[in-house]
Amino acid sequence: MSALFTPFKLKDVTLRNRIAVPPMCQYSAVDGLTNDWHQVHYPAIARGGAGLVIVEATAVSPEGRITPACTGLWNDEQAEGLARIAASIKAAGSVPGIQIGHAGRKASANRPWEGDDHIAEGDSRGWQTIAPSAIAFGHHLPKVPQAMTLDDINRVKSDFVAAARRARDAGFEWLELHFAHGYLAQSFFSAHSNQRTDAYGGNFAGRSRFLLETLAAVREVWPENLPLTARFGVLEYDGQDEQTLSESIELTRLMHQGGLDLLNVSVGFTIAETNIPWGPGFLAPIAERVRREAGLPVASSWGVEQAEVAERVIAEQQMDLVMIGRAHLANPHYPYSLAKKLNVEDPSWVLPAPYAHWLARYRLAE
Repeated sequence: MSALFTPFKLKDVTLRNRIAVPPMCQYSAVDGLTNDWHQVHYPAIARGGAGLVIVEATAVSPEGRITPACTGLWNDEQAEGLARIAASIKAAGSVPGIQIGHAGRKASANRPWEGDDHIAEGDSRGWQTIAPSAIAFGHHLPKVPQAMTLDDINRVKSDFVAAARRARDAGFEWLELHFAHGYLAQSFFSAHSNQRTDAYGGNFAGRSRFLLETLAAVREVWPENLPLTARFGVLEYDGQDEQTLSESIELTRLMHQGGLDLLNVSVGFTIAETNIPWGPGFLAPIAERVRREAGLPVASSWGVEQAEVAERVIAEQQMDLVMIGRAHLANPHYPYSLAKKLNVEDPSWVLPAPYAHWLARYRLAE
């Protein structure tokens, strides 16, 4: 039996297999509102057979959007549209998840195909960014953020709570906090971007405080029986990997004690000057170490889309889930392709019955 196609249970949620679709920004919203694009995109992927589909990075406030075209969850109208998406994912057989976050100093950017850079000063589409310290990311994102006050920190934590409550009420059954990729939470943890001298900076405890307090606040409103997860960059590939990874594992332990149910292991992307060893399953040994030393389930993406790699990292318990993104864009029925390559008996039944019936009956070639 294929390990990749075994069920995975976390809290009261059971995924039909170990394949998850991670958040992939569509940059197609207006004022944070989903539209026909999203209403077609998400159920189409869910019908492909993945056990979990996580809706794209959804901002907890207008200033938290990566671009003006990002989805949001700071008002009830946005929640109504997302509720329809959650229902459509569930009806297609997948568990509906959503990622909520704040882009911090990487906010106020143009869409990737329109430059992927900060919106120019004076352009009415842009806004003032905020971060732990007034340090720009640099390169294509040169805007210097405003250093957050304690009031700002408390406000953003409250925004996370409000978004989590709306996600809960909208019918999502899996919540992922975006604590990765150089966005606000990651930039609090990284010494590259956090030079504060108050309780939210300095040593490990200070740099961890925003993440732990945000998690604790969300834990108060998110149902105990549903998975509360986070995506977090555990290292930067900046030459200080062992120190960063050790601190990240310790923070993961603390988050697990505070109610985190699973960690989606990623890279920090807090700075541009890195040497990332891209390749098939390159994060698998890192994810396995986090899983073993922090004592909680893990998932990861980046190079796990090949059938043999996905099967191996699950079978060898390096990961509990594989996050497969772009392959689902190229082929929304990608789990069917994986099932065929892994010689799953009658792989057509990974798909919905109206597709599976005809594929099983006629054994159509790929």
